[in-house]
Amino acid sequence: MGKIIAFVNQKGGVGKTTSSINLAASLGLLGKKTLLIDVDPQGNATTGVGINKGELEYSLYELLTDKAEIKDVVIKTKFKNLYIIPASINLAGINMELTAMFHDKKKFEATLQLKKKLSQVTDIFDYIIIDSPPSLGILTNSVLAAANSVIIPVQCEFFALEGIMQLLNSIMLAQKKLNPELDIEGVLLTMLDNRTNLGLEVVEDVKSYFKEKVYDTIIPRLVRLSEAPSHGKPIHAYDPKSRGTEAYLNLAKEVIERNGN
Repeated sequence: MGKIIAFVNQKGGVGKTTSSINLAASLGLLGKKTLLIDVDPQGNATTGVGINKGELEYSLYELLTDKAEIKDVVIKTKFKNLYIIPASINLAGINMELTAMFHDKKKFEATLQLKKKLSQVTDIFDYIIIDSPPSLGILTNSVLAAANSVIIPVQCEFFALEGIMQLLNSIMLAQKKLNPELDIEGVLLTMLDNRTNLGLEVVEDVKSYFKEKVYDTIIPRLVRLSEAPSHGKPIHAYDPKSRGTEAYLNLAKEVIERNGN
């Protein structure tokens, strides 16, 4: 049965989407059949793997609102072993849609919709990677309800740990109310500029707080990494010899090793 891992952080600009795309693509490159799910209304993970949102017949929105079956929504990308459930701008109004659908039931039932849908495909994929939105609303709660575990990306810059306690509280609340099995898969340090003392200090601070949960792999700050999504490619396809390619392959190997497969 495939493991569902969500990238979660309510702060924007921490490398969440970049890491979702490139971890999923790297797992695929290493022979793991992987499904990437774009749960951000901006749809950056969708365009980041070369999918034109304007040409979509179905997206996550249709899946969550029972207007399409999951078999109709999953798209095979042109990258090895990588599939995606894309996002569209319609997701921006999903809060009202789901509330209306479940008006006669307990409110939290709406947040279980994603979990229910993914249960139909967990035996098809080795890994399911979710890119969640930069907020703590109903979409993120849906992700926390559906996931087996979360990866928290932390940017190696000033105020790196700001908001982390709020995020951890949200995770604990989800464990209590929605998903008792939810675990922290790991903490990923991103955007490190190792020429600065500040970046290295943040690394030490995060490691002292999260200890063994912190991945050995640290994602460097690279222009090529930020360029790749605009070309609709993961970093390994955009620049195979990039340090970013090496970093995300190393992260994928760590994820596989931690999960014993």
